[in-house]
Amino acid sequence: MYLAGTGKGDITAFKQGAGMLGYGIHYNTMESIETPLSARAFIFTDKNTARKICFVNCELGFITIALKKGVLKYLERHHADLNYTEDNLMLTAQHTHSGPSGYSYYGLYNLSTPGFVVEIYKKIVDGIVVAILNAEKNIQPAKLQWSTGMMETDKDVAFQRSVEAYNLNPEVNPKITFEQRNIGLDREMTLLKVVNENGTEAGSINWYAVHPTNLPNTNHKLCSDNKGYASAFLEKHFADKGNSNYVGVFAQGNCGDVTPRVKYNPVYPFQRGQWEGKFPDDIESAKYNGNVQFEKAKEISEQKEQKELTGEVDYELMFVNFTDVTADPKFANGKTDAQTHAATMGVAFFMGTKIDGPGLHPALGFVVKRFARIIKWLELFKSKFAKPEFRKMIERKYRASGAKDIMIESNARRVMGTKHLDRLVLPAWADPAIASFKYFYKKVGHTNRPWTPKVLPIQLFIIGDVALAGFPFEITTIGGKRLRKSLEETLAARGVTRVILCPYANGYSGYMTTNEEYQAQIYEGGHTVFGQWSLAALQTKFELLANEMLKPKEERKFVHDAIPPDFTEEELNHFPFYKRAWYIRQELIRARKMERRGIVTE
Repeated sequence: MYLAGTGKGDITAFKQGAGMLGYGIHYNTMESIETPLSARAFIFTDKNTARKICFVNCELGFITIALKKGVLKYLERHHADLNYTEDNLMLTAQHTHSGPSGYSYYGLYNLSTPGFVVEIYKKIVDGIVVAILNAEKNIQPAKLQWSTGMMETDKDVAFQRSVEAYNLNPEVNPKITFEQRNIGLDREMTLLKVVNENGTEAGSINWYAVHPTNLPNTNHKLCSDNKGYASAFLEKHFADKGNSNYVGVFAQGNCGDVTPRVKYNPVYPFQRGQWEGKFPDDIESAKYNGNVQFEKAKEISEQKEQKELTGEVDYELMFVNFTDVTADPKFANGKTDAQTHAATMGVAFFMGTKIDGPGLHPALGFVVKRFARIIKWLELFKSKFAKPEFRKMIERKYRASGAKDIMIESNARRVMGTKHLDRLVLPAWADPAIASFKYFYKKVGHTNRPWTPKVLPIQLFIIGDVALAGFPFEITTIGGKRLRKSLEETLAARGVTRVILCPYANGYSGYMTTNEEYQAQIYEGGHTVFGQWSLAALQTKFELLANEMLKPKEERKFVHDAIPPDFTEEELNHFPFYKRAWYIRQELIRARKMERRGIVTE
């Protein structure tokens, strides 16, 4: 028996005109609220050792290092007796693309807002804290049970969106066609539920892999998308049965290459993405998708056969400098020189996905790719006559980046080979993204802070024979299967039989593809920022963490590569939220239309 508590907090951080997080499109702004956004917290305490862990899932695009630091600072200042640390608190996101942006320390992930928004940041931090404190108030003796189920292949809920890259994996045999994309993903759903002493179900955490992208980049309504609707349906189901305090989390799995969109509709403009869900109405599609997930979770929860957890609670976290990892050869096809490098983003990433939403216009993408290849040739040629240190750095960058056509070096603060964005050969009028980058450079892009994080956390929670693996990436279907397999092999020595992947945890820095998928250089590979051996590096570091957890707590020795830096208030205010000229023009047009209709506004 454990002690367990569940709680919710409101994180509906709405600011009119601010951008949403996920698509990175300048016109994807918040204008109204379709659904509230919630943070849901689960606390599990080992009655024998008093070790406590807290798992929080937020209806957000992703978690940032800033959010976790803010939550911990508040708890340490006002509730030190609760003993929360980096190690025993895991913050995760269900990855809606219709949530707020503007709450990261790192400038590139505030670009779609654009800028850092203090009100948004504070609202989210406060809501997460409320969820945790509510869970603390509800702690009581409970049983923890888990079970799984397979989503039927005829359910229009999830589809492989990058078949070309998926088929490059040796595990995929036979290869699938585009028409078979419904089987090119992990269709297993895992559910962990809390049952109080009196038999009342207090809540559940459900993991299933599908992107919450039923709502497109033309949406202007704050919304929790399909997973948010699934949570609402499950909580209403229990409320109708008289259990109004039930907390239902629909967390994310290895969904990096998985879309909820099922049908092609040529009437939609290219920039929106010409694919839709079950229905032309995107909200109805999100509800349908959420209902499918809810029904499967309900079915699993009601299964007679439930596995009860009985072992101890354990936890550890390790900070990794992902710019400088040499992967274990067993994870890198036997290579002894498989290394990561400082973060880079490829042209393929900025071109977006055909299904969930394109980015750069194909013609502009073609031009940028050619520029990127010329820059690569020039840098490699120049390095032959440079000092050995510079030559090694350039060679390592391109060896790690492999097939990627580099557009942005976010740790080195360079775009298309230059640190001087005001001198960038591509004009601002060519694309709004380029205009935003040039404005960003004027505000803060030239400072000595990286634009995306280099040091990121990986984390393990263990409850009996189940382990939760938290990491700050969007991992693909096969990438997730490889990571889970390697962790289960290591942790089997302490009785763990199931590892549950928890992506978007405690921070964020892009995608995590397999080496084979990376070679295709489509969207996911272009945003695998630390290079073609990123997954091998992640597996290497997780194995180090897992091996330490085979030892008694007092014998473990962790060496963090570094600690993520704090940003000062002054630094954050270098790039505050502002309304773009495009948005201001839209406001003026709306005002004139209302004036012509005789409608008076405040």
